[in-house]
Amino acid sequence: MRKIQTQGVHHITIIGADRQTSIDFWEGVLGMPFIFDQPNLDDPDEGHLYFDPGDGRLITIFTNETRKPDATPVPEATGSLHHLALNVSQATFWQVASRLDTRGVSHSGPVDRGFMDSIYFRDPLGLRIELASYRFEPPEGCRHADVMIEAHRIRVAKGDRNIDREHLADAIELLVVRRQDSLSDKRDARNPY
Repeated sequence: MRKIQTQGVHHITIIGADRQTSIDFWEGVLGMPFIFDQPNLDDPDEGHLYFDPGDGRLITIFTNETRKPDATPVPEATGSLHHLALNVSQATFWQVASRLDTRGVSHSGPVDRGFMDSIYFRDPLGLRIELASYRFEPPEGCRHADVMIEAHRIRVAKGDRNIDREHLADAIELLVVRRQDSLSDKRDARNPY
């Protein structure tokens, strides 16, 4: 038996309401360029809209002009999608609450997740959306996941409940030492003062 190795999310498809609601939300609120439009090849009564969430991957929406927006929260049952998390920069993150307030959209306000900041709200169809912003940038040649696994190990070794900024900083330092060679024979912390 062998694994089927994935290499990232290809796309996420959401069942939407009408076409204009989808365009207004995904591009008009979240700024995702509307890049492709065709019929749903499995259902001739539906459209299939494609949006770029910012990393070149895709969020796609099945639309049907007979479906109208219903903001009732999407059920949270076993096997259901709890929320869709999208990445934003720290500069954008700290503008989200006021920009949602301007539209009259209810939201959680900023939530401290230790390694990232989050804010939650619902789309016009009741799907919970999280806008998340990492509090760190990984060292050159590393991914966010590399920092997270090292921060997790540091957190567990210290007996701390959750990852926080100190664990992230120590993980980044460890990754730099591990991945970047130096002419120094000692790479420990020193005080030149």
